[in-house]
Formats: sequence, C-alpha cells, structure tokens
Amino acid sequence: MNSTFPPSDPALAALVFENIDRGVIAIDRDGRVTLFNPAAEGYLDRAARHVLGRHYTELFAGQDALLYLVKAAHQDGRSITDDESVFLQRPKAPPLPVSVYATPIFSKHGEQDGAVLVVRDLSRVRELEETLRRADQLAMLTTLAAGLAHEIKNPLGGIKGAAQLLAMELQKDSSLQEYTRVMIKETERINGIIEELMDLGKPRPAIMGEVNLARILGDIVLLQKEAARGQAIDFTLSLDPSIPPVHGDESLLTRLFLNLIKNAGEAVDGSGRIDIECKISAEYHMTTPGNKPSPLVVVRVRDTGCGIPQEDLERIFTPYYTTKTKGNGLGLAICQKIVEDHRGFLKVTSTPGEGTEISVWLPLR
Repeated sequence: MNSTFPPSDPALAALVFENIDRGVIAIDRDGRVTLFNPAAEGYLDRAARHVLGRHYTELFAGQDALLYLVKAAHQDGRSITDDESVFLQRPKAPPLPVSVYATPIFSKHGEQDGAVLVVRDLSRVRELEETLRRADQLAMLTTLAAGLAHEIKNPLGGIKGAAQLLAMELQKDSSLQEYTRVMIKETERINGIIEELMDLGKPRPAIMGEVNLARILGDIVLLQKEAARGQAIDFTLSLDPSIPPVHGDESLLTRLFLNLIKNAGEAVDGSGRIDIECKISAEYHMTTPGNKPSPLVVVRVRDTGCGIPQEDLERIFTPYYTTKTKGNGLGLAICQKIVEDHRGFLKVTSTPGEGTEISVWLPLR
C-alpha cells in the first residue's frame, strides 16, 4: 500500500493548508488572493472572507518589504526569501516579525499562474534571541563588577580603619567626630553595595531539589496581602493543580518571585490589581540531547500599574539602572541570574499607563 498521499487529492491538500502552522497566501496571475489559510488569518489579523479576491497591493498597502517580495515572485518569476526585515502591519495588533518565502506558481505547461507566499512567525525566535542577548550582557557586566568590587574592597577597608583610628584619637566632644562618623557610615554603605555586586557576580551555588511552586507562590501572596493591608490592592492567584514539582533551589526561586511580586505591588502604588498565574506552557518545550522534549512551567505576574516606557525596557536588567525613587537597581539583574541558573528564561512586556507583565519559564525536569 502506498503511504504517500496523491498530490491531486483536494481533500488532503485542504487539510494540509488548514492545519499547517505557516501562513500560506496564494495569488493568481492577476494578483488577486485565491488562498488564505487559518495561520495567515492569525498572522495578519484578518478573516479570509475579507481578503479573498482582493489584489495583493491592497492587502499589503504600505508594506514595501513585503510588496517587493511578492512582486519578485509574481512579476519577475523569481523565488525569494527574507528572514530578517519583514514586519506584518496589522489593523488591531502590533507589527509581527516574520520570515517570508515567495515563489512563482507554474502550470503543467510551464506558464506562470501566480505566486505563493509562505509566512512564518518569528516572534518566539526574537524573544529567545533577546533572552540570550540579555544573558550575555549580564554575564559580561557581572564579570566586570566582580573584578571592580575586588579592587575597591581592600582600599575601602583601609579608609574605614583609618577613620576609626582617627575617631579614637579625637576628644569625644570634638566637632570632628561628626566627620569621622560620616566617613565610617559611608564606607559601610559602599561596602554593602560591593557585597551585592560580588553576590551578583559569584552567587552561592544553587542547592537543587524538588520545589513546589504553588506553595511558594501561595506563601508569597499571603505575605504580600498582609503587607498591603490598608491599601486598595487586589491580589489574584491562579494555579494549575496538575503542575508537578520543578527541579530548583527553593530559596532562590522564593527570592525570584518575591522580588517580582513586590515590584508589581510598588508599580500599582497603593491601588490596583496584581494577577499571578502558574501553569504548564503550551508555547515552549526544552529539548536536550538524548531526551524527549520537556514541558516548561510558566509563572506570570501582571499588574495594572504605570507601565514601563519602551526606552526603559531595554535597560531594566542592567545592574544599578532603576526608575524607582528607592532601590539599588540590582533586583531584576539578580532575578535574571536566578532564572538563568535554573535553565529558564524571562520575558517582560509593558504598556505605559496600563501595566506590566513579567513571565518566567522554568523546565519541569
């Protein structure tokens, strides 16, 4: 029995186009759309019934990169691919990064009958690339910070010791005692900053074990509700009861999610909503050599606070960069490091005036 299906079977061809996760758009020799599969509907945020029969220049109006690809295939008869510079403009959604393959369609007699576009969503790839870029940047900064901290710590100890000796030599009622007190206090403050830098550069080794995320998140939310007593902050916690324990360091993961939820509480500034969700991710799997793909668990922390401007989103993971009036700017850098140590990744989306969502993906095994 032949296991391959005949290419002339329209029912099987229709099933392929209905279920493939690539957008497929076919145009006839007049440039009008004749095929627009469900994936294409999702990518362009348009229903097929509103697209079929329209000319491709109308469908992709104002999208020069896409029009160039279609023209090359439809008018010049060339196959062409762009994996880098195409963003689909959509009426009710943000631009979508995609790769596009455009190729002419030829009849059995060798005459060109139109062209077809195959569109692939690159948004997940871009997210993973951004995660790797941040990880590389953080690794470089923490190495530099650890080296600077080591060089500063020794002379700082000498300054503090000299100030303490000077204070012992002065009369207790001397007006200069205030200066030595400030010197000692400031050296201790600087030393605290250095200790945090060294902790970021060389954190303690993770003590891995089975960690119940539901219990950790439940305890944190309970404590944060108590801390926010008297404020108009509404906490909601949604947990998937089927999630098994994850392999991780309970203390570090507690620190991670406590930091993220506290940040959300500060963002709403006394009034708003914080939603915490934990579930199995349908978006990603982790694959390691010799093993089956492992599912990931995702924890999302959403707030209805002030949001983060786009220009600040690029820098919020940089050590000592902060938009808060209080805080040292190390919180998110440390969170990023904890997530990396657990072989996961972190993503931030935010809209100024509407709120912020931070998502953390962790492997179950």
